[in-house]
Amino acid sequence: MIIWIFCKSLLLSGAVYTGQWRGNSRYGYGIQVWPDGAQYKGEWKHNKANGNGTFIHANGDVYEGEWENDMANGYGIYQHIEGPKYEGNWLNDKQHGFGIECWPDGSFYEGDYYNSYKQGKGKYVWNTGQIYTGEWVQNQISGYGCMTWPDGRKYQGEFHNGTMHGRGLYTWPDGRKYQGQYFRDQKHGYGLYDWGDGKKFEGEWEFGKQHGKGCLSLNEQNFIGQWNKGRRIN
Repeated sequence: MIIWIFCKSLLLSGAVYTGQWRGNSRYGYGIQVWPDGAQYKGEWKHNKANGNGTFIHANGDVYEGEWENDMANGYGIYQHIEGPKYEGNWLNDKQHGFGIECWPDGSFYEGDYYNSYKQGKGKYVWNTGQIYTGEWVQNQISGYGCMTWPDGRKYQGEFHNGTMHGRGLYTWPDGRKYQGQYFRDQKHGYGLYDWGDGKKFEGEWEFGKQHGKGCLSLNEQNFIGQWNKGRRIN
């Protein structure tokens, strides 16, 4: 026969527990309040938070969701007192799996998390209307993805640490486009720039300017030569 006891107890840690016990273990539903004001109310098993419950931190942050062995595990919602909010999967107190995080300014991210980092595939929307969809590594836009701006510009290609880096295609709403290599947000390496009016340049770039060998196509004529910092020198 299992005997359940409901009582209020002062623990060695100084916390006060009010709820169900089974033998010498907090087991069932209970509320525990710590000396600093933090409190947990929810399900317990073997003296640990297990099941569904809500933890209110001393600073006012709130986590509501699933628990296993005193840690957030499973699905839960974390609301920061300053406004940011995360809703999604957890593993051992860390955001892990699929989740949605939003900020008071209207920006939000939805996608994969690993060990509390945005990692894998995800979508970030800024309050300005700028949108990135693609790969992430440790909270950084890194890998292959697509960035769009509210004015109609679009870049699809490789990123590294939040910058266009590698190969990609950048298009403008007025018909211009560049396809080629980038280095930290600048055209760098080999690429083709098309003005959209018949004028094209294909060749080498350095830090955003034509630099090295290239071919300029203009009015169905090709001019092959050398460029230096954006200017043709022969």
